[in-house]
Amino acid sequence: MHGSILLVELGAVILGLGLLGALSVRFSISPIPLYLLAGLAFGQGGVLPLATSEVFISTGAEIGVILLLFTLGLEYTAGELVSTLRTSAPAGLVDLVLNAAPGVAVALILDWGLVAAVAMGGITYVTSSGITAKVMGDLGWLGNRETPVVLSLLVFEDLAMALYLPILTALLAGVGLLGGAATLGIAAVTITVILIIALRYGRQVEKLVASPSDEVLLLKVLGLVLLVAGIAQQLQVSAAVGAFLVGIALSGPLAHTARQILTPLRDLFAAVFFVFFGLNTNPADLPPVAGIAALLAVAGIGTKLATGWWAGRRAGIATTGRLRAGAALLPRGEFNIVIAGLAVAAGVNPRLGPLAAAYVLILAVTGPLLARAAEPLARRLRRPPAPAPSP
Repeated sequence: MHGSILLVELGAVILGLGLLGALSVRFSISPIPLYLLAGLAFGQGGVLPLATSEVFISTGAEIGVILLLFTLGLEYTAGELVSTLRTSAPAGLVDLVLNAAPGVAVALILDWGLVAAVAMGGITYVTSSGITAKVMGDLGWLGNRETPVVLSLLVFEDLAMALYLPILTALLAGVGLLGGAATLGIAAVTITVILIIALRYGRQVEKLVASPSDEVLLLKVLGLVLLVAGIAQQLQVSAAVGAFLVGIALSGPLAHTARQILTPLRDLFAAVFFVFFGLNTNPADLPPVAGIAALLAVAGIGTKLATGWWAGRRAGIATTGRLRAGAALLPRGEFNIVIAGLAVAAGVNPRLGPLAAAYVLILAVTGPLLARAAEPLARRLRRPPAPAPSP
């Protein structure tokens, strides 16, 4: 009986996610807010709480985070990361300062403490690479002059996350300054080692993993990613960071094939992750933080637009391209929820989870909509003023 109820719940959840995904495709919006809403509906305090599938969904959510970060790492080679870090550092630092500041300020004003401030800074800082890539593809922006600027900022954010997540994990674990320094040191050494392996021994890594059989390749890659993620977590380095670095280590045709094979699996478990976050957020906790979330969202829109505008101007891009660059950076999604999930699991202020959920919901929906409005707005800005009527 217990097994049949589990299968019914899982089947209903996965079918429901499929229907929500179809709805998002129909209206050209990100499915992330819909998945979060589904989690809110079937979690604690929701319309129909799940009874038996929490453990499976919890494990699936962890795999979802790992696969999200792994496939993101597949987008870049080690050489590209090193080159991008050099060229995009000034714009990346502007992005970091402008967009982390609102989250840090809110946490400190509300007296949530330093750890919550560090978590909130990450939540308001990082853009959703997945949503941004989809928006730019849907709007036909991938060939525009501002696209390398946007991508370089996303890469810088990913690298910043690779250093930020171990620091946050150490703070959440309460290991203190010395322990935090040790964790960061381990993370830095791990990143350096993997980058060296990717740069110098990339072909050997590809030979180890490669296979003419898609089934064997899937098993090898998935096993390697989960193994490295687990080892990284044992070393107090985020499992997500470990998965991201494995993605960086794989490049060339192998990375392309691995991405194709793992994308359906990633999408399934990523959807489960967003549902899991919603399951652990009580809908009754959202109204008290809705005002703060709205203010943070307005601030986040302003700071990302300013970031894109400044970075585009620095690259010699015209007004329309600058506005498109800023608009492309607006959505928040997977990384923001990952950070909030870590903080909630560690027992940081109970209002942080609902605030992050509301914040992501607002920007995951409005970000793509505002991106669509960027070009019409730019045309209005370029339009010369109408001549004054003759007396």
